[in-house]
Formats: sequence, structure tokens, C-alpha cells
Amino acid sequence: MYTPPFDITPAIVNLISEISEKIGALNFKKDLRLRKISKIKTLVGTLKIEGIEADEEKVTALLEGKRVLVTQRELAEIKGAIALYENIDKFDYKNEKDLLKAHKILMQDVLKEAGVYRKKNVGVGNEKEITHIAPPANNVPKLMNDLFEWLNMTDLHPLIVSSVFHYEFEFIHPFVDGNGRIGRFWQTLILYNWKSVFEYLPIESLIYENQDEYYKAIEHSTEIGSSIPFIEFMLNVILETLNTPQVIPQAIPQDEREKKIIEFCQTPRSRKEISEYIGIKDRKYLKEILDRMIKRNLLQMTLPDKPTSPKQKYVTLVKLLPN
Repeated sequence: MYTPPFDITPAIVNLISEISEKIGALNFKKDLRLRKISKIKTLVGTLKIEGIEADEEKVTALLEGKRVLVTQRELAEIKGAIALYENIDKFDYKNEKDLLKAHKILMQDVLKEAGVYRKKNVGVGNEKEITHIAPPANNVPKLMNDLFEWLNMTDLHPLIVSSVFHYEFEFIHPFVDGNGRIGRFWQTLILYNWKSVFEYLPIESLIYENQDEYYKAIEHSTEIGSSIPFIEFMLNVILETLNTPQVIPQAIPQDEREKKIIEFCQTPRSRKEISEYIGIKDRKYLKEILDRMIKRNLLQMTLPDKPTSPKQKYVTLVKLLPN
């Protein structure tokens, strides 16, 4: 049986321990608002890595069935990604046929070859240089079969398994297009099947914020013939994601006024109501506080597409822990 080349380093062991401890300390309740925030950030992140002009406003509008001003290609790319992540609970991560189905969902309105392995040789790189020559096309079915055989047989920790699969998948580069998005999705799928809390973790968003390091980790792993650099990179990204405010329901506000706003806005409140409740008459100062809390995902506008609407209200996205 094929075994991907890597070793479990002390750094990997320590990262797994930290991640597991943080996940164990989280007490998530089903929260549709948090799930939606995570989904939007995930979709924007994974699309932007590929240079697709998707932002939170466009993705939110499409999720809500609204029209947006984009090209037909961009519309197909964004809708494909939305459909893929909305069906995350319908895929068996150990089933190779499901991976082909996932690619078809993602790329069906973009590629003629959606859902089938590539029939031509490809190189990976940028405008300046080719950084990786993928294995010959006629080797792809065997390589993917070997990878899924390993995936079905391994008893390693899911944090390691998901990262190794992600790297090996990108190395093989089995499709004409969409490899990055499918590789990232499959890692999330593996982690989601380990702990359902991963539906609240926008890992792809953090990968986008560290995009250069992401590609360097892939290149370094290829250079040394071991996925260790990529495993360590991905575990650091997951750990960093666990520290972002939007995935921590018990996020600690910065001051007492923020705590009061969070308590008061469990029910949607207008800016005037908030002003009277916490005793801030300066409109500009209050707006700065509310904008900061929205940016940190402590609050959300009820009408995000109409920020100046007289009907605008603010609602809490987190719950405070008792003292």
C-alpha cells in the first residue's frame, strides 16, 4: 500500500495538542448566524486564492438569491463553490467517486471536463515561472486510487490525515482546473467528519490571508519529498482560525460598554436605543464602537446591504459567559 512520505515531528505533536485542547474547551450551540458568517468567509477565501473576484457582499447576495453584477464565468465559479459547501454533509470523504462528484458540482458550469480526471499533462505556476510539473495524466487514476486506499486504511489523527491528503492531492493535481478549491474542501470535509465544529471554522479564509506561505509550504514539501512543511503550516492555520473572534461564542469584549451592548442586543436594537441604554450621545463615537464590534464579529446589522437605513438594527453574534 502506498504511504505518503512524512514524519510526525515534535512541532506537529504540539500543534495537535493545542488544537485539540482549544476544540475541547469550546461549547458550541447550533447558531445559524455563526454558521452563515463562517460559510461566507470560507467561500470568499477559497475563491480569492484562485484570483476570482468574490467578496462578502457578492457571496452574501447570491446566498440570499439576489442578483449581483459579475461576469458569467465569475457567477458560475461562485455558485459552484456555494453548492459544494452547502452539500458538505452529503459527501463520504473516503469515497473517491464522491470526490469526482464534488468536482462536478464545483465546476459543472465552468469546465467540460467537470467530474473527470485530466487527460493532459499540466504544470503549476504563475506568469513568471512553472513551480511544479504535475505527474503525467496517464498516472493520475492510479495515484488517486493509491491515495484513497491510504485514506481508508490509515489510523493517524484526522488533523494529520487531512493535511497530508490536501498536500498529496495538490501534488497530483488530478483535474484540469479547480484543484486548489477541491483540495481545501476535502481537508475541511475530513475535519468536519472528525468534529462538526469545523462548520464554524473558516479555515480557507485564513489560508487566503497567508496565501504566499501556503504556496511556499507546498513548494517546500515538494522540494524535500515530504509533506512535513505543509502539515505544520496547515496546523498553524487551524490553530489561528480557532483564535478568531467569529468562531468563539464566548469572545471577550474589550470594555464594559461592549459587554452591555452585547447583552442589550440579544434582541435587535436600533442605534438610538443603544445610545440611550449605554449613555453615549456622541453619534460618531457610538458608530465607531458599533463598527469595531461588527468587524470583530461581535455584532451584526439586520440590514447589512442598507447600512444607513432608518430601519437598521444591531443584533448580538456572541454570548457572554457568566462571571
